[in-house]
Formats: sequence, C-alpha cells, structure tokens
Amino acid sequence: MENEVLFERREQEGSAWAQIILNRPLKGNALTFPMLEELERIARMIASDKDIRVVVIRGNGRFFCTGGDIEAWGGLTPNDMGQKWILYGINVFNCIASLPQPVIAAMGGHALGGGLELALAADLRVAVRTAKFGVPEVCLGMISGWTGVRRLAEIIGVARARHMALLGSSISAEQALEWGLLTAIADDAAGLDTLVTQWLERLMANGPVAMALTKGLLTTMHQEMRHAFASAAAHAAATEDCREGVRAFLEKRKPVFKGC
Repeated sequence: MENEVLFERREQEGSAWAQIILNRPLKGNALTFPMLEELERIARMIASDKDIRVVVIRGNGRFFCTGGDIEAWGGLTPNDMGQKWILYGINVFNCIASLPQPVIAAMGGHALGGGLELALAADLRVAVRTAKFGVPEVCLGMISGWTGVRRLAEIIGVARARHMALLGSSISAEQALEWGLLTAIADDAAGLDTLVTQWLERLMANGPVAMALTKGLLTTMHQEMRHAFASAAAHAAATEDCREGVRAFLEKRKPVFKGC
C-alpha cells in the first residue's frame, strides 16, 4: 500500500524546500489517525532541518482534504473523541503552525472540515478557482474541533466565521479570497503551480531567521484552548444528535436531529 502522507525534500540553490502531500485521493484525502501521526513525524523532522526554507502542503486528486475520516472518529467514545482524536489533532496542527519555516497550503480542490483546519495552520493559502471551503461539522452534530473555528475567526473575522461554522455551508474560492481566507486564486492546476513557484522563489530569498521571528511574533494563543476544544468535542460526541449525524452520513440520508 502506498503511503497516505508523502514527504519530498527538494534542493534549490544551496537550500531546500519541503513538500507534504496527502495521498488518499479515493477518500478525498480524509485524515486518519495514522495520517495524523505521519504529519506530526514529518513536521518535527522539518522543524529540525535548518536547510529547509519553505514547506508546501498539497493533496493528491480532486480534493485538498475533506477533513477527518468519519470512519476514524464516528465510533469513538466521548472520552476517546476528546483525548485521543481532538487533542492529538490539535497538537499535530500546532506542530505545523509553529514551524519556523513559512508554510503554503496549495489547494487543488475542496478543503472541508478538518481539511480546512489543516489549511488554516499554514501561513499562506492559494487555491484553484473551482475549490470550495467549509466547516460542515454541525451538519453531523459535531463541532470543528481542531481549533479550526478559532483560527478561522482570527483570519476572516468572528462574524464571517459564525456564518461558515453555524450554517455549515461552503463558500467559493472568490468569496474566500474576498474574506482573506485565501491569499490568491489560480485558474487551474498549472496556474497553481506557477503561483507556488513564485512564492517559493520569493520566500527562499528572504532571511530565514527573520521569517521565523516574524512568525513567532504573529503567533496567537491557541495552545491554552486545546482542552476547551477537546471538552466541547467530547460533549458533542456524547449526544444522540452526533450519533444520528454519523448514522445518516454512513446511510447517505438526511439526519433528523432532536437537540439532545
């Protein structure tokens, strides 16, 4: 079986840049626990490699990432949901967000749920024009637990984050650009590669220490919210609504929520 998270280290003019590729295209690159473990391992390896100047995260296939695989978390107990899935996922995304190198999320397709949360851990986000973005967890009776709504509010504002997180509907790339969720839009995959190449050249010409210090100054307080998100996700997972949302998803029908 081919690895579901790929790592590439590419040399360029005496320095290097790294690429992380989500490689589960038949499942929309939905994240599993082993994939989270591999993302953490790669992030820690990159953090210790002083020659790597920039990191690019991509997804193979039609999607960037459709979030956490419901088969991975749908059957967890509330305690395991909070402690093993949410807290661990937050730690992994924090590892990526706190990398000293600039991180680019290059999205050749939709970024939904945990997939959008992963993109929000990056410093720069670019996507193809056909991509859509959303946090649809409430449609399953769940919450956006990997600190996604907090990062989302920081980036696009609280009112717009409420719009996305409470309605559970997706927005277009054009809307995402207007709201500041994206840094740029490309017309197609070739245009996406061109933009990423331009950014790589610019970033690799900058002072790596200065960029790392700048990232540190821009970092906000996400760490202390880990347990609040884990508790909220465990609470949601304990509800009958969440169980109904998971059943409905697997049975490909509309859920009937009862508010309990």
